[in-house]
Formats: sequence, C-alpha cells, structure tokens
Amino acid sequence: MTDVLIVGAGPAGLTAALYAARAGKTVKILDAEGIGGQITKSPLVENYPGIAKMSGMSFADNLYEQVSALGVEFELATALRIEKGENGSHVVVTDDGNFEARAVILATGVKHRLLNIPGEEEFQGHGISFCTLCDGAFFKGRPVAVIGGGNTAITDALYLSALASEVTILHRRDEFRADENLMERAKSIPNIFWLPNVNIEEFQGSGNLTQIRYTDKLDGSEKILKTDAAFIAIGQVPNNLAFADLTDLDAEGYFASDEGGATKSEGIFVAGDCRKKNVRQLTTAIADGSNAAVAAWKYIDSKFH
Repeated sequence: MTDVLIVGAGPAGLTAALYAARAGKTVKILDAEGIGGQITKSPLVENYPGIAKMSGMSFADNLYEQVSALGVEFELATALRIEKGENGSHVVVTDDGNFEARAVILATGVKHRLLNIPGEEEFQGHGISFCTLCDGAFFKGRPVAVIGGGNTAITDALYLSALASEVTILHRRDEFRADENLMERAKSIPNIFWLPNVNIEEFQGSGNLTQIRYTDKLDGSEKILKTDAAFIAIGQVPNNLAFADLTDLDAEGYFASDEGGATKSEGIFVAGDCRKKNVRQLTTAIADGSNAAVAAWKYIDSKFH
C-alpha cells in the first residue's frame, strides 16, 4: 500500500511527489513514457523564475534526481482505470499490474494535436514548437509561421508579430474560427501574412527547420514557405478519458477541479495541464503539483490516522 500514487511524471507529477515525500508519505509515480513530460522537448527554458536559462531535459533530470533521493518509486506503466479498494483505498489498474494507494493524483498532462506529416517529429525542438510563450523569443527578428485558424493560432500570431520579422498564418480552410476582434487586430498588423486554403505536406530542413512544403487547395499547385519556425496551434488533447467516471470533465475533456485539485471522488486529485485552467505553463504545472500534494497528504492524515 502506497500513501500517494501519482499518474504522470511531468513537472506537475514530479512536484507533487516532492511535496508528498517531504511530508513523510510514501510515493509512487506511474508513467508510460518515462520521466519529464512535454518539458523535455523544449531545448531552452527562459521563463522559470530564478533560473535564467536551462534546457527542459535538464530541468526534468534535476527534479527526478531530487524526488528519487527522497525515496519516491517509479513504475513504467499505463494507467487504465481506477477501482475502489478496501477501507477507502484506491486501486490503479495498469497494463503491468495493479497498484493500491490511499490517495491518487492524476497529472496525466495533454498531448498536442499533430498534423502527422513528414518532418513534424524530426524538427520538434529544432524549429517546430507548440508554445509561443516558451519559444517565441528565440526567433526574434526572424520569419516564423503559425499553423491553425482558431483563437490560439491568432493569439500566437499577434504575440509573435512583436518579435519576429514576419508571421505567416497557414490554415486549411478559407474561413478562420477565431473571434472577430482577434481577426481585426491581426489583419491590421503589417507583418502578419495569411495563407488560407492550404494543405501542409512536409516540414523540411537540415538539422533545423528551414521551410514548409504545402499545397494550394484552390489550384492544386505545390509551394514552399521559407521560415525559421513553425508554431503548431491546432489544439490539445487531454489524457483524461480513462478517469471520466470518477472526475468531472469540461466540454473539452479537461478535469474540472478546485485550485487544490480536489475532484468529486474522495481521495482523487488532479494537477497540471490536464486540469481546466487559464494558463498552461511550467510554473502553473508546478503550482498545481504543490497544491494537489498538500491536499492529498492532508486528506490521508484526516482519513487514515
């Protein structure tokens, strides 16, 4: 029996483990994809308070070593569902056995919706990004592209227009889904350019991204856009459906919880990008992990002692 079992080894999950272990609880983390989550794909993090520069991989490695030193255990496994155990405990059923705990923290994160085209995986962290706040400053004075047609894409383009030499928005449809006020602002900015009605075929480059090959859907012609970066903004998919019977989900599939991560199920808490909130950044994931861990160990102390 573990005190706190955490599903997900990204920054939120690792921080929750740190706080729970420091409170004297036994902690186990489950993750099917290893340690660190999406932050490991960021080549440079410059917006974490107190640390001017670090790689996402270094951050994850340091946090892993920190929690490992406290006795936190790790299991490489995919959580499939949560069942009720005996005497108020929970059983997390995985593809590699069952794990019982007094409290569970779901820090399952999100996955970026992908185009699934050649070069997309190769150039992640080498020109392809999903976060303008994280990586936009690296392309100051250089041409960049934004892919998408909703509020996120247009907001990203507006932010990048103050940094990049030019911003080209590529969208598969002729109409954009963004709010009208965002569209009006973007259309008034001279270094934002528009490429609607395109199918993106391939990301190309040598080491780093240098161009995007796309097809004009109106005439079928194939064209090339020279760019130093492509910010993909076609949505995210939270990894939450396996736990929908125990937690409330909003319309987009994110966990609905209070700031402490509490859910409608006693002893089950949520933290990180998988939770409904306004800002999804490294700092907010860490804050979520702290809050959920404190809530979890307080719950354990009140319930089992």
